[in-house]
Amino acid sequence: MKIIASVAVKTHIISGFLGAGKTTLLQHLLKQKPEHETWAILMNEFGQIGIDQQLLPRDQGYEIKELLGGCLCCASQLPMQIALSRLIQEQKPDRLFIESTGLGHPAQLLEQLTEPHWRSQVDMRALVTVIDGSRLHDKAWISQDLYQDQLKAAQIVVVSHAQAMSEVDQRVLNDLKDEHFTHIQNWLMAEQGNIQLEQMDVAHQGMQRKIVPLIQVQKQFSENALLPEIKQLPYHYVEFSNGYTVAGWKFSKRWQFNFYDLLDVLCEQQDWLRIKAILNTDQGWMTFNFNPEQLNYKSGIENIDNRVEVITQQERDWESFEAALLSCRIDSVEKAQ
Repeated sequence: MKIIASVAVKTHIISGFLGAGKTTLLQHLLKQKPEHETWAILMNEFGQIGIDQQLLPRDQGYEIKELLGGCLCCASQLPMQIALSRLIQEQKPDRLFIESTGLGHPAQLLEQLTEPHWRSQVDMRALVTVIDGSRLHDKAWISQDLYQDQLKAAQIVVVSHAQAMSEVDQRVLNDLKDEHFTHIQNWLMAEQGNIQLEQMDVAHQGMQRKIVPLIQVQKQFSENALLPEIKQLPYHYVEFSNGYTVAGWKFSKRWQFNFYDLLDVLCEQQDWLRIKAILNTDQGWMTFNFNPEQLNYKSGIENIDNRVEVITQQERDWESFEAALLSCRIDSVEKAQ
């Protein structure tokens, strides 16, 4: 389906876990609409009865479309594509808000809307995830995979119920900021959804990720050869986001490393912002979480693979690092491959 729009519509995805405060934020944002503009809202509720739609304004200048049942980001794309296309075609909005269900995976929705055939119609803004600041102390709540997925997809986080946060909530928030500093551009503290639109009206910046063979394997290819697509371990990857570089390696869980040699290699590194790793060593599985202030490591549970990530803003000799890392390996190649 090809649709021609004269001007790409500024489009905001608002995600967040159940009860985080997405609709409250949206209500506040809609109050900021200039009189001469038309704004559109595409809402997605998991159930078959629309509730949140009834809470939004019915005044002239607002167009609301609701998709019920299922998740528009992980169910069939066709209903969402049709609904969005019609909304843009028929209403020609100046700005569009998409509120996904609290059970949705916003990264999948963002991936759909940044595909080439949408670019002439949709001007994606930074993806917003709303979290309830007063529930950050609840480890079981925030450790859920979906909650973490929504945070990982965010470029802006709105912290609702900020006035009700405890000291523990604030400490957890600081830890989250530290954990996600490479991709989340801003953390906005909100009381009753009180956020100004200009704080969110930031262009989406896509993450570039390249998965390639280990650097030592890459040397077997000619200089101009295309590197093969990697679908199995081991591999090396590089991500670029917001001025940061994340270089990572994944190896089979059967590969084992000498713990003390490994610790020496990691401690000897320079010009980094964060080193994170989960590795199978002769001292058992170990997790490493290094920042410039603290070099933390501890015993961990068995992981599905060995992995190392180094975050930096500097150019690095990744080949030397990989060689030093692999020199710590103590299992036989024959057994591990």
